Amino acid sequence: MATFATSDQLLVVIDPVARRTDGESVRIAKDVLSAGAATKVCLPDGPEEFARALARRGSRRPVVVGDDRALLRAVSLLHRQRELAACELSVVPVGDVMSLARSLGVPAGPVAAARAVLDGVVRRLDLLVDDSDGVVLGALRIPPLAPHEVPAGSTALTAEVPSAPGHPWLRTCQSLVRTLVTRPPRTAFDAGPEPSRLRVEVDGELVVDLDQPVEAVSVVPGAAGVAEVEVLPLSVGAAGSPVRAEGRTVTVSGAHFRYRADAVVSGPVRTRTWTVREGAWGLVVPVPPA
Repeated sequence: MATFATSDQLLVVIDPVARRTDGESVRIAKDVLSAGAATKVCLPDGPEEFARALARRGSRRPVVVGDDRALLRAVSLLHRQRELAACELSVVPVGDVMSLARSLGVPAGPVAAARAVLDGVVRRLDLLVDDSDGVVLGALRIPPLAPHEVPAGSTALTAEVPSAPGHPWLRTCQSLVRTLVTRPPRTAFDAGPEPSRLRVEVDGELVVDLDQPVEAVSVVPGAAGVAEVEVLPLSVGAAGSPVRAEGRTVTVSGAHFRYRADAVVSGPVRTRTWTVREGAWGLVVPVPPA
């Protein structure tokens, strides 16, 4: 694992969503980074400016201040530019969706995460790359979670009447509206996704075929260079025992299906192949305890 000198120069790219959702954490992270190293701060207004900032980083180490989607965007851009392997990426998690960064070993708080950027080490991580050049940093699930299954703090959106601080009469009207709104009837979609009929192959070996309906397929990082695949089949309407396999290449095909890779839902597609690339990218994390 490589360590860094305090003379390193940083390119701090602050995602616009992070600035809107938690400006105080952004300010704290920027102050800690600026106090510990020479920094150039970029405030892109959208994906195009975000991409240009990374492309023009020169010899500066890139630091992304943002949530899981910003981290995924940065890795995807560097991968498509074929610069990911040589780039040592850092992230300071700020926003509503940060479970991926935490699972990869990045501290949750802005101070701890910024200190890790300055004093941490590079951890080499595997990457799942699909046949459309998309990337997966953490977990992959087919089909995606239904709306009622999505955990708190994820990318799911809920419709809500905003509050009106300082105007009690408006809050009273809003409460009345909420009580008068008729809840929509429960539909079949609310009961969860329909069983899928998918063909799943791992390293060319058949795991499940189209004649076996499945409730879910998940792919997560395993040992170095290997993905762990779990297929949850259905048997006469009930969940069967999970079928597990390990390998470097996972191919899923069948009827049109969607999949959730990290914080993004993609599809529909008829077939997709993911390949593990061992140690394909480097993420700066805190120094492990002795």
